[in-house]
Amino acid sequence: MPLKGQFLRIGAIDGYVAKMTLTSFLIVLVSLTGVIWITQALRNIDLMTGQGQTILVFLGISGLIIPLLISIIAPIALLVAVMYALNKLATDSEIIVISAAGMPPVRLLRPFLQATIIVSCLVAFISLYLAPESLRALRRWNTQLGADVLANVIQPGQFIKLGQLTLRIQERRPGGVLVGVFIDDKRDPSQRVNIVADRGTVIKNDRGSFIILEDGNLQRFEVGKREPALVAFKSYAFDMSQFSSGPQSVTYNVTERLTPELISPVADDPLYAKSPGEFRAEFHNRIFAPLYPVIFALMAFAFLGMPRTTRQSRNFAISSLLLSILVVRIAGFACSTISVKQPITIVMQYGMLVVVGALCIWSIIRSIMIEAPAGLTEAINSWSRRLVPARLRGTP
Repeated sequence: MPLKGQFLRIGAIDGYVAKMTLTSFLIVLVSLTGVIWITQALRNIDLMTGQGQTILVFLGISGLIIPLLISIIAPIALLVAVMYALNKLATDSEIIVISAAGMPPVRLLRPFLQATIIVSCLVAFISLYLAPESLRALRRWNTQLGADVLANVIQPGQFIKLGQLTLRIQERRPGGVLVGVFIDDKRDPSQRVNIVADRGTVIKNDRGSFIILEDGNLQRFEVGKREPALVAFKSYAFDMSQFSSGPQSVTYNVTERLTPELISPVADDPLYAKSPGEFRAEFHNRIFAPLYPVIFALMAFAFLGMPRTTRQSRNFAISSLLLSILVVRIAGFACSTISVKQPITIVMQYGMLVVVGALCIWSIIRSIMIEAPAGLTEAINSWSRRLVPARLRGTP
């Protein structure tokens, strides 16, 4: 019975630590992703202000970048979550109590690994499938909007000349509504037509693209007649089909290719023929993405997971951890960039992650505590003792 109670207590500790880590991870992930997404979304604000698109189109296009942001931010968010959980356990002296109860550090690592595996699976799904699909959808949407003359060429306050047709609008509103429309149509050599309307609505259907003009008048100047024919109308459909885009061919770049296309690219693919190294580098980058959360979690635990008393400072361990994380990630980015031309750097990056992970596991098993060297600590204390009296005396 006591043995069963011990297992229950251990299970409760695992659940407590894993829940705290995942909760912290979600908070950090949502916060960072939200902030970065807002800065990216503001670049597309002209979809509503300049092109008259609805807020749903704006949110749809802006939201397609979120999976890519999550795959990039998730390892950092997990690192922050593990650091927070370990710091909370240390501040509340829970690590000391757990260690005194006979649980070794390598056993305490298990709930963190459980949370890490969940995060890694999420990153793997996004990196290998969801992010490429979202980027492809974004490319199709941008291609469709970018090729649409009605949505992009006609800008408020400007006279736009499309061959023998001149247009001007005073204002563009959401839903394709144009306010203050002026059209000068000289496409027919036998007549010239001027149209002024209070407003117009862009409509697209199977028969083409039209501007449905409302509350305006039409002046028709026919060749050989001195006086123009003037017609007031309540509603008038002006054909713009020849200026509206048809089906557009979409070309995807390497980051927008599906993972199977990276593994077995089409032989006659012009992009692959031009730079096969980009396909290879992108494929391995998607494999590396779920590995970094595991490495970051192991590094955080190796530096901060050992039991310490409240008198033992953690500042050196935290500083060393952040510096090590920075070095590992920069080295990873460098290897990924160089691997386009030098495939051997892919092996080097795998080797780096294996070595770093093995060192962290060895350090955790051996219960090695990361502390500042005694000489460095003494030098800092000596410098502080000399600095304080100098400030008190007001001397430089």
